[in-house]
Amino acid sequence: MTDHADDPITATVIQASLVAASDEMFAVLRKTAMSPIIYEVLDVGTGITDKDGELVSSGAGIPTFVGVLDKAVKRIVGLHGLDSIRDGDCFVTNDPYYGGVTHLNDVVIAMPVFAGGECVAWAASIAHWNDVGGRTPGSMAVDVSEIFQEGLRLPAVKLFEAGRPIASVFDIISANSRLPDFVRGDLWAQVAASRKAETRIRQLVETYGAAAYHAAIDDLFREGERRGRAGLGSIPQGVYSIEEEQDDGAIWRASITVSAERFTVDLSGNPQQRDAPYNTSRDGAVISCQMIFKALTDPTLFANAGSFRALEVVTEPGTIFHAEGNAPHGYYFETRIRLYDMLWRCMAEALPDRLPAGHFASICGTVIAGDHPDTGRRFTMVEPQMGGWGATAARDGLDAMYSTSHGETFNCPVEICEARYGIDVGHKRLNETDEGQGLHKGGKGLSVRYRLRGRAVLSAGYSRNRRPVWGLAGGASGGTNGLSVRRRDGSLERHAFVSGLVVEPGDEILIDTANGGGWGQMQGRG
Repeated sequence: MTDHADDPITATVIQASLVAASDEMFAVLRKTAMSPIIYEVLDVGTGITDKDGELVSSGAGIPTFVGVLDKAVKRIVGLHGLDSIRDGDCFVTNDPYYGGVTHLNDVVIAMPVFAGGECVAWAASIAHWNDVGGRTPGSMAVDVSEIFQEGLRLPAVKLFEAGRPIASVFDIISANSRLPDFVRGDLWAQVAASRKAETRIRQLVETYGAAAYHAAIDDLFREGERRGRAGLGSIPQGVYSIEEEQDDGAIWRASITVSAERFTVDLSGNPQQRDAPYNTSRDGAVISCQMIFKALTDPTLFANAGSFRALEVVTEPGTIFHAEGNAPHGYYFETRIRLYDMLWRCMAEALPDRLPAGHFASICGTVIAGDHPDTGRRFTMVEPQMGGWGATAARDGLDAMYSTSHGETFNCPVEICEARYGIDVGHKRLNETDEGQGLHKGGKGLSVRYRLRGRAVLSAGYSRNRRPVWGLAGGASGGTNGLSVRRRDGSLERHAFVSGLVVEPGDEILIDTANGGGWGQMQGRG
């Protein structure tokens, strides 16, 4: 075999092939999953790491999900030891205290890839499973005080051993879901995705040799670090601080120190972790910081472990950004996106000509579970909502986009909603409010109306429901996000975070998301 270790062209081919393998994982997962939250909404992430869990490449999907995968693999390696992991093994984790990072609905499948008897990589994916047990259908309850109440915990356990599925683990997963056929189908889709990447990685090592493969990855990390540090040099050095009141009245704080060598985010002094599902792990907070660092230094698709070597994150154990013990995490995503938005605001106020105003900054996760009124088949619809993005110094904001941390996702099509779930969609359109005015206007949020044909249970989490979207450079705020239920008798119930709420046939669920913030003061008319 020819030695390609020092050939830059070969290195480029290997690197591009690893990116393509991550994209193939994404395509396999999308085409084989059973749940619309995966194959329609694309609430997933795929990626490849090196043997130690350092991120090498990622496919399409949710940016914060991609940031989970390397951390999950590192935890699996730390718990089991690389020396004890064998070809054909496969692991599953969803627990934020065992490498799951997010909440119990988001399940990571990680498979080590062996070539020539050596572990050379991991192929990993994360996907939202519609139901993993817990207090309420959809497994996203707001009335919980411990993680035990949120559903099945899978603490980085083996799913396959030496290529053979561990039947008891599959049985435990199925027995703890209200939708066992769907979780098994989605699980096997993730396994298939990892196997596709495994094939591609083995082909690369067999074709070019292990030395060339490892050299290409080392070069990739060096390039990621180079690009990150070059971008860091474009940010004015200094200390940038922010305090921001949240919807519940809590005060959050952050300090960002930019030096020639480091971008340090200090999250000390924040509220203590809560006996409620609004905590995130330290890894989760790090992901929010990685996203703002990437957006400021190298806002391209290129990302790997080297991209973040100039980033340092300081958290305080026992706080909402570094939860410990048995704290619940069900709505971690609202805490994480609120953190990201606050960091964005901190830097936007310092660099108003470079960054846009605030956006609606919520996943606005909406879960409707029930039995189809025509077929009787049980369903769980999990849908993030779209909203308005902030205006910039050069243009108006974008209409009806997903939140900045939610990435390449889509709404559940009206046809799927009505056929698969038996829910009538009254309308789905841009809202008609005027918030977000300025020299450049914020983008429009969304107005959605669902009418129930059968009895169902609603769970939802909408932040930015009291504190409005922030404008920039004198621009106006973009308003707030809201969810209401209009009963058949005409009464209206307003909610921000709710779970287990029974909605009856004829009731309507009303969703209104915020506009983006305006940029600049409106010019007077002559």
